[in-house]
Amino acid sequence: MEKNGSDMGAPNEHDGAVLPPLQPLPTMAQPNIWNGQDALLHPPQTHQPQLDDDIQTAKKIVSFSITLIMIVSLAYAGFVLFDGDALTGYRPGDAALDSQRVYEDLIQADQVNLNGAGVTVCIVDSGLNPDHQDLDGLKVTKWKDFVGGANNPYDDHGHGTSMAGILVADGWMKGVAPKVNLLVAKALAENGSGDDTVVADAIDWCAENGAQIISLSLGGAPGILPFNFGNGRSSAQAAEDAVESGIFVIAAAGNDGGADDDGDVATPCSEAAVICVGGSTQSGTHWEGSSIGDNNGRIWPLPIITPRSDPHKKPEIVAPAKSVAVINKEGTWSLSDGTSAATVYVTGAIALLLQNNPELAANGTQDDIANINQVKEWIQQSSLPRPSQTGHDDNYGYGLLQVKALIDAANPDE
Repeated sequence: MEKNGSDMGAPNEHDGAVLPPLQPLPTMAQPNIWNGQDALLHPPQTHQPQLDDDIQTAKKIVSFSITLIMIVSLAYAGFVLFDGDALTGYRPGDAALDSQRVYEDLIQADQVNLNGAGVTVCIVDSGLNPDHQDLDGLKVTKWKDFVGGANNPYDDHGHGTSMAGILVADGWMKGVAPKVNLLVAKALAENGSGDDTVVADAIDWCAENGAQIISLSLGGAPGILPFNFGNGRSSAQAAEDAVESGIFVIAAAGNDGGADDDGDVATPCSEAAVICVGGSTQSGTHWEGSSIGDNNGRIWPLPIITPRSDPHKKPEIVAPAKSVAVINKEGTWSLSDGTSAATVYVTGAIALLLQNNPELAANGTQDDIANINQVKEWIQQSSLPRPSQTGHDDNYGYGLLQVKALIDAANPDE
């Protein structure tokens, strides 16, 4: 039979009957297998929703981790970038590290293999924050709070921590004598001021607790953590008594140099046997803020000053005071100006000298004061005068601290 296209519907290239369109397979019922107690042994499992939940959880974890990394990275960058001359965060700025290297070379601190071990130094200041990373491992031998009566070291001003770091830091900053036995007396308040009688009590405490050196980065002069003079025992009397018992007392000349200079060094630095320290710059020149000494004597203005003679002319010596690298109580670093810093450099140098020559330390004999006078003569001999200087200079003392030369002066046969 002839096929008619009109009867066939859609064209078909094959002969034969037209196949019916495919029909979907009937849905097969999911068998239920019962355990006889109306409970499914194998209920239907649906995995896709759980997988979606796991993916979303993983995305959240990854997103949180990335956010946390970004926050930490930004904080780290902030520490690095916003430092100026002194860096907060993980390390000091280059200016601080450079300053440390310059001054170590300038005063010959890098030419001696000593660390102050066995020598006891007492710092009278605003306290100490021992949590700075550069003080890691530091053990404070004894602590006394004359301001608030606290049992544990703290520093609510910061000056004391900075000064202690110059002596005992052992991290990014390297102290002059990091292994000394450290006593700390807090005598200055949160605003940096103090009472002279309290300072005197602190000096007495240092002497009573075995100090061989007392470091006083303070004084009765403008700009150097001034204290108020009271009616009781004075810091000058306490310093004099300490010296007479053979304890080296190192004190700051003051920071009122220049047009505002009152004409003499600060108290108790002005006491004859106290070693009074002025300031120098990184180039070894006189720091202009360092107080001048009046060594000719005067009647007016008060106080009356009698003429001074060698080796007790003031200041006796100068040391780093301009842009000195210091640690801060907040855990950071900075650069500082002042004869306070210079004082601690000399304190450290005397500690190295006593380590090398322990016979010079206080031992309770009448020869103790003679030892101090002898050391002051060695300071006079070993300090580096500025060009064209002859003898003592009222600004520059006998010269710039030279650590190795000082130790060599005490040991001429070595």
